[in-house]
Amino acid sequence: MLLHHYRFEPDTSLYDLDLFRTELAGSRSPIAPFKAALREIQARLDERFRAGSDIRDLVRGRAWYLVQLLAIAWAQHAWPDDGVALVAVGGYGRGELHPHSDIDLLLLLEHDDDTPYREPLSAFITFLWDIGLEIGHSVRSLNDCEREAEADVTVITNLLESRLIAGPESLREKMRERLSTPNLWPADRFFEAKWQEQIARHDRYNNSEYHLEPNLKSSPGSLRDIQMIGWVAKRHFGTEQYTDIVANGFMNDAELRILSQGQAFLWQVRYALPMLTGRAEDRLLFDHQRTIAEMFGFRDTPERLAVEQFMKRYYRHVTALAGLNDMLLQHFDEAILRGKESLETVKLNERFETKGGYIQVRSRNLFRERPAAMLELFLLMAKHPEIEGVRADTMRLIRDHRHQIDDHYREAPRPQRLFMALMRAPGNVPRQLRRMNRYGILGKYLPEFGRAVGLMQHDLFHIYTVDAHTLRLLKFLHGFRKPDAKRDFPVAATLIHQLPKLDLLWVAGLFHDIGKGRGGDHSEPGARDVEQFCHRHHISQHDTNLVSWLVEHHLLMSMTAQKRDISDPDVIRDFALIVRDETRLDYLYVLTVADINAPIPHCGTAGGRRCFVSFTRKPNAPCAVG
Repeated sequence: MLLHHYRFEPDTSLYDLDLFRTELAGSRSPIAPFKAALREIQARLDERFRAGSDIRDLVRGRAWYLVQLLAIAWAQHAWPDDGVALVAVGGYGRGELHPHSDIDLLLLLEHDDDTPYREPLSAFITFLWDIGLEIGHSVRSLNDCEREAEADVTVITNLLESRLIAGPESLREKMRERLSTPNLWPADRFFEAKWQEQIARHDRYNNSEYHLEPNLKSSPGSLRDIQMIGWVAKRHFGTEQYTDIVANGFMNDAELRILSQGQAFLWQVRYALPMLTGRAEDRLLFDHQRTIAEMFGFRDTPERLAVEQFMKRYYRHVTALAGLNDMLLQHFDEAILRGKESLETVKLNERFETKGGYIQVRSRNLFRERPAAMLELFLLMAKHPEIEGVRADTMRLIRDHRHQIDDHYREAPRPQRLFMALMRAPGNVPRQLRRMNRYGILGKYLPEFGRAVGLMQHDLFHIYTVDAHTLRLLKFLHGFRKPDAKRDFPVAATLIHQLPKLDLLWVAGLFHDIGKGRGGDHSEPGARDVEQFCHRHHISQHDTNLVSWLVEHHLLMSMTAQKRDISDPDVIRDFALIVRDETRLDYLYVLTVADINAPIPHCGTAGGRRCFVSFTRKPNAPCAVG
C-alpha cells in the first residue's frame, strides 16, 4: 500500500548487485557472498536511518533488495519446469520489510503433486536458513491456496498481498483469480471476520492505546489498525493504494495524511527497536523508550523528560490512528454490511436523529452554525442508552469542527450547561467521556485534561497514561452502580447509591490526577483546577468545597491504610480530623476504591506489581477488575 502520494523508487546505489553477481560466480560456495551481502545492505540501511533518511525508503528498500537476492538465489537451484513460483506474501508482499521481521514466502505450485519439486524446494529453503534469513514459508498448490483461504480469513488476508519474486507471473495471476471470486470471502463476510479479529486483538490490550509499554504492531492505534483499513479496502475496491479509498469517497486527503504520518512514525520506532535489541521486537518497553527518545533527538527540559516528550508524540499519533480506524470501519460497516438494508431513522430533536441505531446530525452545517451541539451529541447518547454509537459522517464532522472549541466557547453559557447536564445525566456518563476523549473533544473542552493526554506515569502501580487511568477510574465508578458489583465491592456498591450528588463524584474523578506532570504534589494543582472548573460551571460553593477537598485528599485513605498503623488511635484521630463528616468519608471511600483498582488490568502479581485491592474487596471474593 502506498500512502499520501508517495512513490517508491529503488535506490540502486545502495548496493552493487552486478558486483555481487560477479563475486558470487567466482566463489566456491554461495553462502558466504550472500551472508556478506545481507550484512552490508543492512549496515548501509542502518547508517541511512541514523542520518534521518525517509523511513519509507528504508523499509521498502530493504524489501526490494531482498527480492533481488532471493531471485538470484532461486536461479542458483535447478527447477524441473515452470510449475513453481516464489511469491512474497503478507507484509513482505506489500513491499515492507523491517529489520528482523519474518520474510513471508509462498512456494506456489501449479499442481497438487509436489513430487518433482521436493528436492529443489528442500535445498532452497535450507539455503535460505544457512545464509541467516528469518523466513516464514508455506508450500501450497493453487488448489491448496483456494481451499485454505476459504477456510481461514488470516490465510486469504496473507495471500491477497502478494508479489512475484521468481518463476512465472502467470502462476501468481491464477492464484489471484481464484481468490477474487465473489463466493470466496465476499466483501461483507471478509469485513465482518476482520472486524471481529480486530475486536479480539484490542480486547487483549484492554481496548486502550495508552499502555505505558505498548505493542507497536497490535495495540489499538497500531500498525495493524492501519493495515486493517487497507485489507478491507483491497477486498471491497480491489485497490492497491490508499489513495483509491480517497477516490472512492471513503477517506479524504486530511485523513490520508493522518495515516501517512502515523505509519511513518511507527515505522521509525519499529525500525529502531531491533537495532537496540538485535532481535525482532514490537514491545516498546521503558528502557527502549528512553534510548529511542535520545536517538530521535529528544532532550530533557526543566518541564519534561525526553522520554515523556517522545511518548507524548507516540500517543498523539496512535490516538489519531485509533480514531480514524473507528471512523473508517464504521463507514465500511454502513456501506458494506448495511449498505443494502433499509435502516430506520428516528428523530431525536431538531438537530439529531438516529439511523440504524447510530446517532447523526440532521444538517451537515450544524457544528459550524451551532458548535455547542458537539457537546449535545454526547448528552443525547447518555440519555438514550439504546444508541449504539456515532455514524461515520458525523464522526468526521466532529473532527473537522472541534477546532472551534476555544476559550470563547468554554466561557459560553450553553456549552457549560450542556457539559454539566451530561455530568448529571442518569446514563453511563463515563462511557460518553471516553467517547469524547477518543474524538478529541474532552481535551479541547477541558484544557487541563488535554495536558494530561498521553502523560506517562513511570511507577510500579500504573500501567496507563494519566488520561487513560482517569477514564478507567470513571468506568470503575460506574461499575459500582451495577447490581453484581455488590459481590466484589459490597461497601462501595452500597455507598454509591447513597451519595447526594453523583455528578460531583464524576467531576472529582475527572480531576483527581489532572495535576500530574507539573512537579511536586499533584493533588494541590488538581484541587485548584477543579475549583476553577466549578466556579466556571456555576457549581455552588458548598459543592465546590467538597469536590476540591476530594481532589486534594484523594490519596488520604489509601496512604493511611497502606502506610500507617491503623491500629494506632492517633492515626485514626488524625484521619477523622481531616475528613470531618460522613458525607466526605463516603465520597472518599468510593473514589479511593476505584482509584486503587483502575490501574490494574487483572489481579495477582504479574509483571512484579503488587495487588493493593484486598482492603477494598469482600474477603475471599474473586477480583472483578477490568
